[in-house]
Amino acid sequence: MTRNKALEILKGKIERENLIRHSLAVEVVMRALAKHFGEDTEIWGIAGLLHDLDLAETEKDWTRHGILTEEWLKDSDLPKEVFDIIKAHNSDILKISRNTLAEKAIFAVDPLTGLITAASYVMPDKKIGLLKVKSVLKRFKTPAFAAGSNREYIQTCTDLGLTLEEFVDIALRAMQSIDEELGL
Repeated sequence: MTRNKALEILKGKIERENLIRHSLAVEVVMRALAKHFGEDTEIWGIAGLLHDLDLAETEKDWTRHGILTEEWLKDSDLPKEVFDIIKAHNSDILKISRNTLAEKAIFAVDPLTGLITAASYVMPDKKIGLLKVKSVLKRFKTPAFAAGSNREYIQTCTDLGLTLEEFVDIALRAMQSIDEELGL
């Protein structure tokens, strides 16, 4: 599946603009991490883009989140690896292990993109362009700030062999590269 086809599917299923932007953020960070680790940027990126495809239908039943996406797209040309990555971002609820680097990455990336987005909103110009790693780390240490961004999940970046600072740096630079698409 091409990135354009995946984006078309995403926009066909998701109406909320903020959720589309979140999916774009997860995609770009997953691609940056794949490049950092010498992995397949297309597989990682498509998984990031589609990771919340079924959210509108599963918000009240998290035990189906990720599973429904796989059911919808089972006849597509997506490899099993993409579905495993998608389900891994909800692995605590689904009670599945995160085995691959990509599965570990998406688990930590998903909440980090929310934290970075929220940190952008408190910038004087409400833009991500001038946001620094130091500022994100400061916000990270304030649990009430972007409380939905699970700090424990973000800290699993160490399972990738990255420090929190390195992880935030990669993610922030990736998100800054598509600031207009993210509305930041």
